Amino acid sequence: MRVTHRFHPLFGRDFEFVAHRQNWGEDRVHLHDENGELFSLPAGWTDVAPVDPFVVVADGRCAFTTDGLLAVADLIDRRRAQRDGDEDVRRITP
Repeated sequence: MRVTHRFHPLFGRDFEFVAHRQNWGEDRVHLHDENGELFSLPAGWTDVAPVDPFVVVADGRCAFTTDGLLAVADLIDRRRAQRDGDEDVRRITP
């Protein structure tokens, strides 16, 4: 099984496939590293998942996918909401 996520530190490396399953609602693959240690990755980060058509069409010209950018935007929104909530607590005076 090969790691295909281009920004993952294990990108391009092959590992022994153990299992493909849903864990906590996430599609994951379980692998053994060169020391026999078990680890898992999202299936979409490996060659077990079909190639994203956007990645094929972009052919390396775009570092980001639509889903990836939407996930980052969602993360930023959640962080801002947390930060803004913290600001409200700081404004309360005794």
